[in-house]
Amino acid sequence: MDRLPDKIHKRISDRILTLETNPRPPGSKKLQGEEGYRLRIGDYRVLYTIDGQTKHIFVYGVAHRREAYR
Repeated sequence: MDRLPDKIHKRISDRILTLETNPRPPGSKKLQGEEGYRLRIGDYRVLYTIDGQTKHIFVYGVAHRREAYR
């Protein structure tokens, strides 16, 4: 995320922080073929998993949509 422009970095950071209160916000989708969810933020995707027992969210990817699922 450090390589992203400041404006996009702020948008993505703000949306990631909202996952704390609502881990499945409107617009998030369950990934097919693997465990996890994706959150769309413009042309970027945030890929994350939710641990229901410990109530932790693990963000494992932030990438442009053309590269997010590779």
